[in-house]
Amino acid sequence: MPHAGRGMAPAATGGHLMGDERSEATRGGLVADPGDPATVRSARSFGAAASVYHRSRPGYPTAAIEWVIGDAVRVLDLGAGTGKLTEALVELDRDVIAVDPVDEMLEELEIAVPGVPRILGTAEDIPIEDRSVDAVVAGQAWHWFIPARAIPEIARVLRPGGVLGLVWNSRDIRADWLRQAGEIMHERHDASATFETYVTVGPPFGAIEEHTVEWVERMSRQRFLDLVRSRSYFITATEAEQHAMLAALETLLETHPDLAGADELEVPYLTHCYRTRLIG
Repeated sequence: MPHAGRGMAPAATGGHLMGDERSEATRGGLVADPGDPATVRSARSFGAAASVYHRSRPGYPTAAIEWVIGDAVRVLDLGAGTGKLTEALVELDRDVIAVDPVDEMLEELEIAVPGVPRILGTAEDIPIEDRSVDAVVAGQAWHWFIPARAIPEIARVLRPGGVLGLVWNSRDIRADWLRQAGEIMHERHDASATFETYVTVGPPFGAIEEHTVEWVERMSRQRFLDLVRSRSYFITATEAEQHAMLAALETLLETHPDLAGADELEVPYLTHCYRTRLIG
């Protein structure tokens, strides 16, 4: 149950901050200061595109989520967004609670995964009882949290020995056309390359285990462009910048030798998984 009177601190949903705000608010492709006003604006921008976000973003392979949560039964999806990770947890027959700070995202989650309890809240101020879940998971979200405040809160709601699981999908830019698409979308490099050094938790959690799953998502060209439209850089760009980016991507999809004539794209993904257990 929610705690009466608990405040809402700035935290966020999934996605990577890019573009003009990047130099001040990010480092190495990931969020450097989740409390920075630019970061908060970018995080909250997802509410304006909640529907396209859910329609376009990939889900998570079952094998990856099974590895992350193990035998956990009651799972908190923190920064749940529109429910991409929630869907995977429900498919694994887990008892799920979804927490996110953006109303519009949770409304989409209710459509996608009806019946899952939805609670407005943040990683820094989780509105559920102490020691009430077996696992806390965050999909595309840890880099938006303020660790000094989020880690004690996550430890508070976990049962002893509970799991904290962190998951990211990243496009596999070993595919040349995806590397070129990333350049058009102002991605300076593959953010996944920094995950291993970025993911630090520390006490009261133990050592971090790592696992990566390679897989392919099939999607139409239109869905790929919708995926671009769901990113924070695109949402916060000017109309002229948006048109230019989409035009360049459409040209790439029409002309790249790996794609020419294809009605459906095969988009390779890497799902990077990390887990650690609460000590004591």
